[in-house]
Amino acid sequence: MKNFKSHFWYNKRQRNGIVFLTALILIIQFLYFFLDFGSTEKFVPIAETAIIQQRIDSLKEIGNKKGVIYPFNPNFITDFKGYQLGMTTSQIDKLLSFRKTGKFVNSAEEFQKVTKINDSLLVLISPYFKFPEWVNLKGENKKISLEDSKKITTSTISVVKKDINTASEKDFQTIHGVGDKLAKRIISYRNLLQGFTFDEQLFEVYYLEENVAQKILNQFSVEQKPIIKKQNLNKATFKEILHLPYIDYGLTKRIFDYKGEVIKIENLEELKKIDSFPLEKFERIALYLTLE
Repeated sequence: MKNFKSHFWYNKRQRNGIVFLTALILIIQFLYFFLDFGSTEKFVPIAETAIIQQRIDSLKEIGNKKGVIYPFNPNFITDFKGYQLGMTTSQIDKLLSFRKTGKFVNSAEEFQKVTKINDSLLVLISPYFKFPEWVNLKGENKKISLEDSKKITTSTISVVKKDINTASEKDFQTIHGVGDKLAKRIISYRNLLQGFTFDEQLFEVYYLEENVAQKILNQFSVEQKPIIKKQNLNKATFKEILHLPYIDYGLTKRIFDYKGEVIKIENLEELKKIDSFPLEKFERIALYLTLE
């Protein structure tokens, strides 16, 4: 009993320590429950927030600029441009097929007749159509004198375009809107393609605005098609096909999966049977492939 009782006896110094410890615990609990330690006011990175907001505003401004439509010649609408304008794949293909015959559309009505777009879409995009000057003169002024008509015809015929595949950086820089960097980018893309086969490929150059590209095509065109080094589709490696223009990793994999099923491809047209094959790019892709 004495031993049990001795555990509850403390001297004055020990009792004071217990009281102090109890008081300290109560103070800590009071501070924890009644004071707000969750405020982050002191830690807000004001300068960093301002920078982030500035970047967001600049991105919004860029996004708004992308919605701007510049005047363009509808004869040179690319797949991507047609998609931006709201045209369907079928309508774009009709225009491309028409252009392959060597013909041009010379009015909004003729454009609708070829592509079969509806009236509402025509009303939206036709104000941005920009045809060559001689087409506009032909439609606007039927009272042109015979002498003026001859001048127009002579000036049109006398325009001799340079070969876009042999043009130098300085040649491209003679066009208003083409600087040193853009000229180098055009030649770099031309080298990637092993030369332009179609005038329309110029519109694929990164960051080349359509109105500037049209100015270039007014002075340059494909006068002599390039000799392209083709890859044998049945013998080429995965890496060799992947490095070809217009073919990404996903398409390369689907091509090789198809090859695994048929063992040997007999005709390049078979590629169109591949799931999700970009039919609008078939003619461009076929430029780089052979079965021999």
